[in-house]
Formats: sequence, C-alpha cells, structure tokens
Amino acid sequence: MIAVAIDGPAGAGKSSVARSAAKKLGYLYADTGALYRAVGLYMQEHGVNFTCPEDIAAVAQQGEITVELAFQPDGQHVFLCGDDVTGKIRTPEVSMAASRVSAVPAVRKLLFQLQRDMALKNNVLMDGRDIGTVVLPDAQVKVFLTASPEERARRRCAELQEKGTPAEYETVLQEIRQRDEQDMNREIAPLKAAPDAVLLDTSELSFDEVVDRLVAIIREKTA
Repeated sequence: MIAVAIDGPAGAGKSSVARSAAKKLGYLYADTGALYRAVGLYMQEHGVNFTCPEDIAAVAQQGEITVELAFQPDGQHVFLCGDDVTGKIRTPEVSMAASRVSAVPAVRKLLFQLQRDMALKNNVLMDGRDIGTVVLPDAQVKVFLTASPEERARRRCAELQEKGTPAEYETVLQEIRQRDEQDMNREIAPLKAAPDAVLLDTSELSFDEVVDRLVAIIREKTA
C-alpha cells in the first residue's frame, strides 16, 4: 500500500487539492482534520470548557465519542456518534474548537488508530497537521502544502461568500493567524514540516496547477 501524507496550515487548500489528486490517482482520500472537527463539535455541543485541557481529556476518555469516515459516491462523510455531521463541521467556530481539542493527548489517542488503519488497508492520500511527522512517519510521500496567511484568508472569504455566509477579510485573517499560532506551538504534535517533506507553496498557483504539481510529486516519488 502507498501512503501519501499531506500536512500544512489551516486554509492552505489541503482538503480540496488532496481530494482531486486522489481522484486522479485512484487513491482513497482521508481528511483527518474532519475527525478533529467532529470531536470539537461534540465538545462544543456539550458545553465543554475549551480553556481547560483536563475537561476535554475527561470527556474524550469517557468512551462516548465515536467518529467514523464513510466514503460515499459524493465524497467523504463524517459521522459523530452515528449522526452525519459533514455539513456542520466547517464553521470558523468548529475550526477553532478542532485546534483546541487536537492539542489534547487523550483526543489524539482516540483518533490515532483510526487514521493508521486507513493507511494500512488502502492506497491513501491523508491530510492534516501531523500526518508525515506522527501519524504516518513512514509514508512513501510527504508534502507540506502551504500559502501565505493573506492568501489563505482571501480564499476562505471567497469560500464563505460562495456559501452565502460572508465574513470580513480582517476577521478571517486574524482567525487564521490565531489558528497558526495554536497549531505551531502546541506541546503535542505541533504543526511542522517533516524533514523529508516536499514544500509546496500554493500562494501564486491556481487550483489546477497545485493539483498537477502534487500529482507529479507523488508519481515521481512512487515510480
């Protein structure tokens, strides 16, 4: 089995790019960030104090949270405790919640084996924050996909506008910088490029150009 690990900051386009590249290559696409978003949503809906890692850990260890990825014709669906939450986990609030819970070891333990099992059973493109460094350190291909905070904010604003939920550019930019700060400075599995990862900066590239470059990197590394 071939494993491709794609890491990078929030808003770099990892999910959409990886999904398209996986389709071209005939690989399974696994958005692991969606798993953490689902746990963040659970904590949010149950009123857990995000400033208290001990509270987050206690809830994660209760054994009541189940998260699954289902691969359906229209793409990946995320199930939280049996309910399809695919459409509920893409808000800025859930994004910040995901960043908070992902820093808690008990949450990472909860989701770790699920991620590893997917790579053992499939040719997979897996994206997240620590795939190449922690989850799949032996992946045949590792890519660190990034873009400037300003470009990521611009893309996010365009995405929200298209969804009918517009947001102020400066607010989105501030949220992205805050998310970067949290992800890069957490004690457990901080966001960073693996030493053997290929850096792919998408700031000046179109979507199709990014997909083509990613596919080329994967084919070259697995030839």
